[in-house]
Amino acid sequence: MNVNVNVTTSAAVLEELRRRPADRRRILFTGATIVTMDPDLGVIDRGDLLVEGDTITAVGPGLSAGDAVVVDATGTIIAPGFVDTHRHAWEAQLRRIMPDVDDLGGYVMATLAGYATVYRPQDMYIGTRLAALTAIDSGVTTMLDFSHNSRTREHSDAAIGALRDTGIRGVHAPMGPHFGAWDRQWPGDLTRLKDQYFSSDDQLLTLRLATLATDEIAGPALAYGPELARVAKDLGIGVSVDAVFGTSSSDAVLRWARDGILSPDVTLIHSTGLTPEAWKAMGETGTTVALAPTSDAQIGLETAIPAVDEALSVGIRPGLSIDVEVALASDMFTQMRALHAIQRMRVVNAAYGTSGDLSRITTHDVLDFATLQGARTNGLAGVTGSLTPGKKADLLVVQAEDLNNMPLNDPIGTLVLGSDARNITAVLINGEPRKWDGQVLDVNLPALRSEVHASREYVLNTPAA
Repeated sequence: MNVNVNVTTSAAVLEELRRRPADRRRILFTGATIVTMDPDLGVIDRGDLLVEGDTITAVGPGLSAGDAVVVDATGTIIAPGFVDTHRHAWEAQLRRIMPDVDDLGGYVMATLAGYATVYRPQDMYIGTRLAALTAIDSGVTTMLDFSHNSRTREHSDAAIGALRDTGIRGVHAPMGPHFGAWDRQWPGDLTRLKDQYFSSDDQLLTLRLATLATDEIAGPALAYGPELARVAKDLGIGVSVDAVFGTSSSDAVLRWARDGILSPDVTLIHSTGLTPEAWKAMGETGTTVALAPTSDAQIGLETAIPAVDEALSVGIRPGLSIDVEVALASDMFTQMRALHAIQRMRVVNAAYGTSGDLSRITTHDVLDFATLQGARTNGLAGVTGSLTPGKKADLLVVQAEDLNNMPLNDPIGTLVLGSDARNITAVLINGEPRKWDGQVLDVNLPALRSEVHASREYVLNTPAA
């Protein structure tokens, strides 16, 4: 078999793509193993994929090129971009500052009660931009930014500007800060944000309301309930609820169910240590769930076990998320592998020495969570998450013949268990190349590095407000 692993990364191909107007551009990828994550299309061996403008228009063998730029993708896997359902992007210049944090309280006091209180709008911009560019580099094409340091209108504007400037498919979910001085402009400022930045339904950036499950950490103003549910409903936006764990959150879930404010437009993040009654209410209302596998396990949130079995038992297929880079990995490969290993370990351990049936999740399951289910969780199931004709062209080209991936025996297993950011040759978001030849495009890395270091030094050396 003749394997060509270089044409996809050709600078000449990129130059030709960029020479054509984006709205009239046609790109035909040929000869790839296409992991569509569409239940009806499955995996296509040696298939073609056609992108017209910002949209996938055809997937299958032997597609006609016409006037398209032809990209020979032999020896690669083409897959949907990953979807991150919850990341506190503003923290990125504090990456791994507390890699061995003991518990949630340690994180909260150091980051939210400390560093967060001195962030300026420019620090919000730099952290969020760094997080988004890193997401693109590792194949995350959609990122929900749970921006819970929105101290002023300017802080929110800066976070949105960072998402816009990177070209990521971003979901901006602002929330007032837990501690320190702020303008109390949230949630009222959501109306301005929607009118100013999110007036169209057909754009890369979308808006959600971010809130907390209970008032235990930051008081009642930030806790989800009928008043915030009404704000979201009036604006026609979804809700992402963080810090959902334990008995108090279980009680809150049942209260929300009684109040009629659980629905598929509401995402509950973490969801560790919840009662069976709470899970039943979530399943019956179609509420979505964003798991944070490494956060739950490493920081030790409630039971410290990602609640995938509990979600699946009530018919919820969860999305996956990165959470906080101050203590955790930045990429979706890590989340998939952690969840895959933890769940299978848990199931086998529970049945060890018995004749009990084992129900282990698969690599297909975790890839589904990281793509299609993540899109559904973010309210974008009709837009992204699978390589379905009619959806936007958010996709990855992954080298299957690199040293760590060859030979290609199982494409889904290779994506989940073998690949990492270095194998991602190209990333398209909305049909636009954002990574090519293994490099994120249009980034002045020395200038970015200087900005990141300057911001970090300011944050670390300014007393908490």
